[in-house]
Amino acid sequence: MQSPDQPILRDIVLVGGGHSHVGVLRRFGMHPLPGVRLTVICRDTHTPYSGMLPGYIAGHYSYDEVHIDLSRLARFAGARLFRDEALGLDRDAGEVLCRNRPPVPYDYLSINIGSTPQMNNVAGAAEHAVPVKPINDFNQRWRLLLERVRKHAGVTRIAVVGAGAGGVELTLAMQYRLRKELRASGRNPDELSFHLLTGDPIILPTHNASVRRAFERVLAKRGVGLHCNAEVNQVSAACLQTTRGETVDADEIVWVTRAGGAPWLRDTGLALDADGFIQVTDTLQTLTDPKVFAAGDIASMVNHPREKAGVFAVRQALPLAENLRRAVEGGALKPYRPQSKWLALISTGDRYAVASRGALGFQGAWVWRWKDWIDRRFMLKFNQLPDMESEPAEAPSSVKLDREEAAQAISAIAMRCGGCGAKVGATVLARALGALDPVARDDVLIGLHAPDDAAVVRVPPGKAMVHTVDFFRAFIDDPYLFGKIAANHALGDIFAMGAEAQSATAIVTVPAGLEAKVEDVLFQMMSGAVEVLNDANCALVGGHTGEGKELALGFAVNGLVDEDLASVMKKSGMRPGDALILTKPIGTGTLFAAHARLAARGRWIDAALVSMCQSNRLGAQCLREHGASACTDLTGFGLLGHLLEMTRPSGVDAELNLAALPVLEGAEETSAAGILSSLQPANVRLRRALRNQQEAVSHPRYALIFDPQTAGGLLASIPQERVAACLETLRALGYAHAAAIGRVLPPGEALEPIVLTLR
Repeated sequence: MQSPDQPILRDIVLVGGGHSHVGVLRRFGMHPLPGVRLTVICRDTHTPYSGMLPGYIAGHYSYDEVHIDLSRLARFAGARLFRDEALGLDRDAGEVLCRNRPPVPYDYLSINIGSTPQMNNVAGAAEHAVPVKPINDFNQRWRLLLERVRKHAGVTRIAVVGAGAGGVELTLAMQYRLRKELRASGRNPDELSFHLLTGDPIILPTHNASVRRAFERVLAKRGVGLHCNAEVNQVSAACLQTTRGETVDADEIVWVTRAGGAPWLRDTGLALDADGFIQVTDTLQTLTDPKVFAAGDIASMVNHPREKAGVFAVRQALPLAENLRRAVEGGALKPYRPQSKWLALISTGDRYAVASRGALGFQGAWVWRWKDWIDRRFMLKFNQLPDMESEPAEAPSSVKLDREEAAQAISAIAMRCGGCGAKVGATVLARALGALDPVARDDVLIGLHAPDDAAVVRVPPGKAMVHTVDFFRAFIDDPYLFGKIAANHALGDIFAMGAEAQSATAIVTVPAGLEAKVEDVLFQMMSGAVEVLNDANCALVGGHTGEGKELALGFAVNGLVDEDLASVMKKSGMRPGDALILTKPIGTGTLFAAHARLAARGRWIDAALVSMCQSNRLGAQCLREHGASACTDLTGFGLLGHLLEMTRPSGVDAELNLAALPVLEGAEETSAAGILSSLQPANVRLRRALRNQQEAVSHPRYALIFDPQTAGGLLASIPQERVAACLETLRALGYAHAAAIGRVLPPGEALEPIVLTLR
């Protein structure tokens, strides 16, 4: 893992989370290269292992058994995981263009995005067929298909187009699983009928005759209709038509035929083959650009053409990692020659498999067990990550730098000045902030892009100012996402008061390093922040940026309320009989503590990030419109701490229903494992306010009432008769987990004002 004390000298960006790239991440995690930062750009947190996908379809494996957790792996490797989709390259600027975020700079780039179905050349295929590739997306499509078959009354006809190893294996796996599903629901499994179509005269054209015969026998025995020399040229909602005029009726159509490169690659200027795959040399560098590498299905080795098979992507991981390392060190790259013969273990759906290698072919249940052992051993490499090597404390001399970069690197690791000497340089700051476009407001008289020493804002007549400030260090490795969360967190206090956000000044700390790296981090982070501020119509008007050991960001935010304070939602307004409403689920503290220890699943972290990126602005408006008598936002003191901040000044008690608390996925598991935020012990001291904690302490959600939140939801009290309408509106606004979690009680004589219920 990259030490936070290391200045970043080179960026390696990995586009895609395919088999080659997961191997690269593991390799760099085991043997880090100081000064080199890895960034992964991938839409999916969980990337499937293609070798086990048919077994998953057949029902032999669970989802987690066949998916590699990219979030956990990236954390292990010290890499940044950017959840996004690449849409292009600016090779002159050395940037990856993304769908939902600013461009990502690279010094060296590797592409491992798999292949894309080529369906547009067949009329109706894109509209009516389910493509298997890219396999990252197939799980969702398979679950929908499975549900449609379950609900389909009577006979269901399924057609699979493509009879290579993937098509044959998938057909048999689907048939096995679906027959089992129908049998379990009391239906006749013979209601299913399968057809396999191929434009070739034979199935499995890249395998030997004995293997083909074995699968022809299996397909015949299972009643699968085989259609060879049947190239599909038209698809409708319930029918396929071939070039020979044959028609095949089908309720479901699965497309496993030839795929090609992603369309966006055509605009990169990289040399592509006839199918749109990136042409690479023996060193896995592209023919066009030595700073761009490619591997896996998306790569076409010009000197060693091979079938698109997962075995090659897996084998390319080691030479790709080695050559990326050599490239940043300025060394000679090593050529890689793939094997000419390879072992393919093709399953028949029912824990039976056929082995194929060159002219050899053999089969049996033992072959499936062998395949299962090989596949599980491969996945174990990513589920049981090894200890990492320790790295030296100084920046490496092995990374190739020009003279100016070397001087900057020496400066970055030298003793740094304090005071104003710790400011980020004016040129870097001007470039990074110059591209930002904060929202324009009439009441901001002097703002961010003015050369003056301070901003000037006007307070409109009849309005009063609301001030707040928040600041914390980064807890995720994506500066763009961190900027969005930090801005949301800071705005939460304004919205909780029922105020309108007006202006914000930023407080930023950025680790020292090469100017280009510092500039990019600053630009990425502030781009995310400005998106959130602009959405709230809050103008970024200035700030201060300095050097520090860790990336950190905060905002001083000004807001506006009516001068008579009638619209202000204070903490002290709770009334007995009111219901307690919470707009977002809790659990961010324990989840990110677990993330730091490689103990959280990627999808748990994804869900937490989505929640933290959701603004409280619309939620606050809804609560105010439904008569909220008091409101606050949940942050570091946790649910119990912030509830006490409301009950004490209101002079009331409260009842919390633990069973009703909305909780982020995985938070109960991580807290039960004892993985808690470093702030949790301080929050737990508030347990003395609980009237019946002894009976509640064993509840799986008890620990979570002390869990500190970042960019948490709003906690409000509203009249009981408005609860149903309020929750309905909140959920319509996107607060899917909004819930009534308790009620406000009259003050009692007991010293403990909070009652916990477990129902």
